[in-house]
Amino acid sequence: MAYDNLRLEKGMYRQEGMNFTQVLESLDPSENYRGTALEGTDAFQRQLKRFGIRVKGAGSSTVEKFFRNMDSAVLFPEYISRAVHQGMEENDILPAITATTTVIDAMDYRSIYSEADEESAAPKRVAEGSAIPATRVKTRDHLINLTKRGRMLVASYEAVRFQKLDLFSVMLRQIGSYIQKMQLADAVDVMINGDGNDNKAEVLQVGHSPITGTTGTLGYDQLVEFWGQFDPYTMNGMLCNSAMMTKMLKIPELQNPLTGLNFQGTGKLSTPLGAQLHRTACIPDGMIIGIDSRYALEQVRAGDVLVEYDKLIDRQLERAAITSVSGFGKICDGAVKVLKV
Repeated sequence: MAYDNLRLEKGMYRQEGMNFTQVLESLDPSENYRGTALEGTDAFQRQLKRFGIRVKGAGSSTVEKFFRNMDSAVLFPEYISRAVHQGMEENDILPAITATTTVIDAMDYRSIYSEADEESAAPKRVAEGSAIPATRVKTRDHLINLTKRGRMLVASYEAVRFQKLDLFSVMLRQIGSYIQKMQLADAVDVMINGDGNDNKAEVLQVGHSPITGTTGTLGYDQLVEFWGQFDPYTMNGMLCNSAMMTKMLKIPELQNPLTGLNFQGTGKLSTPLGAQLHRTACIPDGMIIGIDSRYALEQVRAGDVLVEYDKLIDRQLERAAITSVSGFGKICDGAVKVLKV
């Protein structure tokens, strides 16, 4: 088959507009394997099979097997990238709180926003012959800041050559988890403080109108009043840290049997307000962030997970950087609000 005869080289990582797997797919399309034993595999997985490399399971190969020849060594950076990406996806709440993800090939990005005055934004009939209300779409004044997050892989080839890939993948997933947590902290910072375009979140304080109650306490009434501030948006997500989530779990209205069964069975807690609760340590104590995830946040990524493929292919693992460049921008300012308890 075609995958047995491909010549692999470093240049596959340098193709403009394509990642390594996409280059492999262009040379060895997966559609050619329909109805065969390899149906359901992608081009990279077929290359692993070609060289007998098993990256998981009890019979996983050792790191050394990637370096039996030059062709198989070219696969090593992609293996690292996939393992790191898997770690980023584990317990990742970014897809649940971002409305869209934009991938760019530059370090500068200026987002857009819509502008409508209160009169034209109000729903009303358009009389015959009258002007149709307009919504103006404009570019933001300031660029969205993109930040590089990553870790340095520091290990000699001699130290890892005989390690099983199954175990080595755990270390790489841990790197991915770290990158994901840093990106989530960036997203939270933008939700609270804005993206530099004078769009900080509105902050509401318990005990101060329009939120009733006493400062320092949280009850169901305060959550309902917070929810009511989102019109015309809908608060479908709430973010807080562990201490605040514990307080919320003690609210009697959140202790109904259906909520408890859902939390115990899936680990996900839905409030009676219809908002999905997300726990993250990067939110300060005494604070709840409410969002309409359909309109709140845009994630901007400059490519995918980046690895220093030259070093890795040449077995120079010492201080090989694994990074991801991303940033966040607000789409609709009113879709994010902060409640201070």
